Amino acid sequence: MLVRQTLQNLVLSHHRYMRKNIYSQSGFTPPPKFFGVSSQSERGFTLVELLLYLGLSSVLIIAISIFLSMLLQARIKNQAIGEVEQQGLQVMQIMTQTIRNASSTNSPTQGASTSSLSLNTTVPANNPTVFDLSSGVIRITEGGGTAEALTNSRIVASGLIFQNLSRLDTPGIIRVQFTLTYKNPNNVSEYNFQKTFIASGTLR
Repeated sequence: MLVRQTLQNLVLSHHRYMRKNIYSQSGFTPPPKFFGVSSQSERGFTLVELLLYLGLSSVLIIAISIFLSMLLQARIKNQAIGEVEQQGLQVMQIMTQTIRNASSTNSPTQGASTSSLSLNTTVPANNPTVFDLSSGVIRITEGGGTAEALTNSRIVASGLIFQNLSRLDTPGIIRVQFTLTYKNPNNVSEYNFQKTFIASGTLR
């Protein structure tokens, strides 16, 4: 028993001597070792830390998803608004410009209101020029020709009214009003938008 213990001490002493000799020759000082303490990299993540990480990641993903969804909804809403605004302004400009260039009004008569407008222009081939509403589409017909749509298939027009506000011995004044609604067959809330356009034009 004593001999065995002596041999073990000799082997341990030799091992410590060789290790010390190697560190001294290489100029490297071995780091101190603290028994019973391990670094974060050695012990990995605890269950609490892992759950916390997953929770924060979930919150971040949900926040990003909500933000992207709001951006998409805003984009869709702006698309509907832009389409209605563009169509309305374009149609109103055509109507008021035609009224200003007209020489007389066939209908509506003075003080009356109708759903269509008939004008005589300075170009005989275009007489009469008629604006009307058919199946949700605002149209123009020149000189008895084929009616042409002024609004596209993404818009539904309604409430087209022409009011003759002319007075005796004054140039003819025509008030125009109509409403445009963005088509929304699937009833998506972002596509719900309509606007009423009102303007007046004075004949020459």
